[in-house]
Amino acid sequence: MSTPIPLPNGRKINSTTIVLIFLHIGAIAAFFNFTWPAFWVALALHWVAVGWGISLGYHRLHTHQSYQCPLWMQYFLAVCGTLTLEGGPMFWVGTHRIHHTKSDQPGDPHSPRLQGGFWAHMGWIIFGETHHSDSKFMAKYAPDLAKHKFYWWLNSYHWVPVTLTGVLLFAFGGWPMFLWGFCLRITYGLHVTWLINSATHMFGRRRFDTEDDSRNSFILGVLTFGEGWHNNHHAHQTSARHGLAWWEFDISWITLKLLRAVGLVWGVRVAKLDSQLVEQKAA
Repeated sequence: MSTPIPLPNGRKINSTTIVLIFLHIGAIAAFFNFTWPAFWVALALHWVAVGWGISLGYHRLHTHQSYQCPLWMQYFLAVCGTLTLEGGPMFWVGTHRIHHTKSDQPGDPHSPRLQGGFWAHMGWIIFGETHHSDSKFMAKYAPDLAKHKFYWWLNSYHWVPVTLTGVLLFAFGGWPMFLWGFCLRITYGLHVTWLINSATHMFGRRRFDTEDDSRNSFILGVLTFGEGWHNNHHAHQTSARHGLAWWEFDISWITLKLLRAVGLVWGVRVAKLDSQLVEQKAA
């Protein structure tokens, strides 16, 4: 759990806020230390961390079990997820499942309807009691992950893979590589992910009449590897495909189709516009 730091006005902030401040400073500094190698490394790591770790891993696999894959791949995707600095798998999955259970209702960890856009975007991380490393607490909401000792360890020490990544980036590329591949890459990844919690519950179009405020956003659909089709997702939570229309770009769904073609994933659940959910087997 993050250690609370008291403020003069009586409120408390999480100690992780200090890390976020330094990351944002480093992200700004990155623009004054540009190199093309650092840019491409940052872009590749962003896809690995957010595209594979969050979108394919934490979200579509670990939280909603929208497809199946070998255990080693499940573990690999979870490690990729920690590279975002969004916490370990049991924390992320447990928090997201609470969000779906109580979406835009009392108890939702990050609802703009209840506590405003800033809270939904990052206020809940800064001021909320997030239980980042409290594996015992989060096991109640992610009992399937709690069966694996690996997830317990990774949830408690989620900071280890991302820290090692930062050390290696600095060792092999100096400040430019560290500032781009670590500071700017993580800061950007955090904000585009947080926009799913905030913006897609405030702006966009609603295809399905769900009980929450979820909306679809083309821009965020592109920026978040397909996660921006949020209303589609809330209507069909176990669907591995979020962009349901042909023009709804969903790079994670394209990636899953490629992985299924080579036999790495199977049992893929796909929602269609007629609201039917089917299970497709690998060819």
